[in-house]
Amino acid sequence: MKRIVNSLIFSLLTLLLVGCTGESKYVLQSPDGSLSVKVGQSDKGDLIYRFYAGDAMVIDSSRLGYRLKDGNEFPADGWTVTKEEKTSRDGEWHPVWGKRSVVPDKYNQLTLLLENKDSQSGINKLTVEFRLYDDGLAFRYLIPEGVDEAAECELTQYNYVADPTAWFYNGENANYGPVKLSEVDAVRPSNVTLQVAGDLFLNVHEACLTEGDPLRLASHKGEHTLSVASSPGVFGQLKGGFTSAWRVVMAGKTPGALVDSHLLELLNPDPDPEMDFSWVKPSVAVWDWRIDGAEWDGFTYSMSYPSWIKMVDFAAEQGFKYLVLDANWYGPEFESDSHPVEGDKAKDVQNLIAYGKEKGVGIWLYLNDVGGRKYPIEQTLKQYGDWGAAGVKYGFMRGSQEEKNLWTQKITRLCAENHLLVDYHDGPVHPYGQMRTWPNAVTREFCHAQLDAHRVFTPTTFCTTVFVNMVAGPIDMNNGMFDLRQGNTTRVDENQLVPSTLVSEAARTLIVFSGATILPDIPEYYKKYPALLDFLSAQKMPWKESRTLAGEIGAYIVMMRETDDAILVAAATNESGRIIDLPLSFLLEDSYDVQIMEDGDDAHYLTNRETLKISQKKVTKSDTLKLKLAPGGGACLLFRKK
Repeated sequence: MKRIVNSLIFSLLTLLLVGCTGESKYVLQSPDGSLSVKVGQSDKGDLIYRFYAGDAMVIDSSRLGYRLKDGNEFPADGWTVTKEEKTSRDGEWHPVWGKRSVVPDKYNQLTLLLENKDSQSGINKLTVEFRLYDDGLAFRYLIPEGVDEAAECELTQYNYVADPTAWFYNGENANYGPVKLSEVDAVRPSNVTLQVAGDLFLNVHEACLTEGDPLRLASHKGEHTLSVASSPGVFGQLKGGFTSAWRVVMAGKTPGALVDSHLLELLNPDPDPEMDFSWVKPSVAVWDWRIDGAEWDGFTYSMSYPSWIKMVDFAAEQGFKYLVLDANWYGPEFESDSHPVEGDKAKDVQNLIAYGKEKGVGIWLYLNDVGGRKYPIEQTLKQYGDWGAAGVKYGFMRGSQEEKNLWTQKITRLCAENHLLVDYHDGPVHPYGQMRTWPNAVTREFCHAQLDAHRVFTPTTFCTTVFVNMVAGPIDMNNGMFDLRQGNTTRVDENQLVPSTLVSEAARTLIVFSGATILPDIPEYYKKYPALLDFLSAQKMPWKESRTLAGEIGAYIVMMRETDDAILVAAATNESGRIIDLPLSFLLEDSYDVQIMEDGDDAHYLTNRETLKISQKKVTKSDTLKLKLAPGGGACLLFRKK
C-alpha cells in the first residue's frame, strides 16, 4: 500500500511539472474512459508518452522514436508536431474462428505528424499513431516515402512508476519469473506479463509485424523499465513507406483479462476480401507421433498406414476433424534428399487422404524446413493442396527471427491459396495477431510442447505459460496424454512419466487456446475413460464464447468455453492441491445438467495419476460448485441444457 501511495504522490508531482513543460499537450482516452495516454514533447524536443489506468499513472515519461547510425535521434530538438488528428471506431469483428464469435472493435486514435524542416539527416518527417482500446494501448511509427537511412536502434521505452513483478516468455524453457523487473538485466524475447498492482496486470508485446525484426525487450538492473532492443526497420534500414509493428501494452484487472483479450488480433487488418476462408475449420485432432510403439491387445502402433487408418476411424467416431502426420513420412526429415512430394510413403499418404475424405477426417502433413527450402515451396504446397491435404505442420525453420518472419508469412499465404491450415513448430516466430488476416494460421508451438519438456514442464509451468505465452495467441502444447502409468512404457518417442493427472490432462486441452487441439495418445486409452472422452468430443469449435473465470499466475486457472450445444469448464492447478468455489453465474439459462469429473480422492501428479471420480448434478446459474483439485490435478465440467 505504501508503494502505491508513494507512486500516486509521485504521479501528482509529475503532473504539476508536466504543466510547466507541456509534455501532456495531447490526451487520448479509451472508449470507456478507464485508460488514457498523454503525449507531448520534453524541453529537449523528445516525443514522450505517459500511460494511465484510471487516475493512476502506470508508465511514466517514456521516449519514442529512433536513433540513426550517424547518431541523429528523432523526434528531438527542432522537431515539432505540425498536425494532430483524432478518430474513433465503434464496430465489431466476426472472426472465422477464435475465442468468441463476436468481438467488439472499439478504439480512439490519435495521429501526430512531426516535422523538422532543418533536419541534417535524411529524415525530416515522422507519423506516430496511438490507439486506446478498453483493454490496452498501442502505438506505431510510419516512415515517409523517399527515406533510406541506416538505423541504430528504436528509442521506445516503458518506464513503470512502480517496480512490477514480471514473467517472461523463455523459449523452450520454463518461463522466467516471477521476478521484480528491477532485478533483471537482460535482453529477452517478447512477450512479458507484468503485475503492477494487486488489481492491474499488463502484457507487453507487438501486433501486425508485417516486416522487421520481431520484438525483443531489454531491462536493466535497478530500473523499473523495459526498452525495445530489436533491430529497427527492415534489416536495420528505415525505408520510405515502412510501418513498424504496433507496440502494445495490454491491461486488465486480472491476469485472465489478458488471456481473454483480442487486442493483438484487432490491430491486424481483415483478410483480403477476395480470399475465402470459409474452409477453415478449427477442431480437435489426433496425432501419429506419440503413439509410435504403443501396444494394445496385440497391435503395435507405428507411424504407418495401418495405424493411420485406426486413428482416422477413431477421429471419425468422435467427431474430431483431423489426423496430423508428423516427421519422416516422406523420408528422414533432416536429409536433403528426402523429397517432400515423391519420397517414402507418399502413395500411402495419398490413399490415406482419400480414405479420410470418406470418413470426414482431414490429414495434416509434416514438412521440415530442409525439404521446404530445397524443393520449390510453391510446388510442394500446391501438390499438398491438390492431394486434398487439410494442413501443414512446419518444423525447424532456420534463419534469423526477421528472416523467419518473412518465410512464415510466405508459407502462410501459400497455404491459404491452397486451402491448407498451418502450424509452426520448433522455435517459431511469436504470434502477433495474424490469425485475423490469415485465419488458416491456427496455432504454433510458442511454448515447449508438454511431452518434450520433462526437464521443465511441471504443473507450475503450465499455470504460468497460459498467462504469458498464450496471451500472444494460439499455442500448440500437445496436452491430453491419458497413458500415465508408472514407469516406462512401450512408446518410441514418449516413455517417461507425465507430471500431471488424468483429469488435468483432459482439462488442459480446453484451457489451451488453439485452432488445432492435438491429442497425443492412442484411441484405446481415451476409450478407457468414456466421460473424459465425451469432454474431449464436446469441444466443438469455433467457440461462441470463452472466459477465464479465475486464476493466479503460476498457481491455477479456470477456463470456460461455450459451443452451440454445451458449456465446458476446465480447471488446472500447480503442485498444490486446492478447493475452488465456482459460481455458475456464467451460465446462459436457469437450468442445466452438469457432469463433473474430478481427481480421485487420493490422486497426485507424481504418485497416483490415473484416478478420477464422476458425479452428475442439476444446477442453476445462481448455484456455486465446490471443486477439489489434487496436487498437479484438475477438474472438467460439461454443462448441457435440461
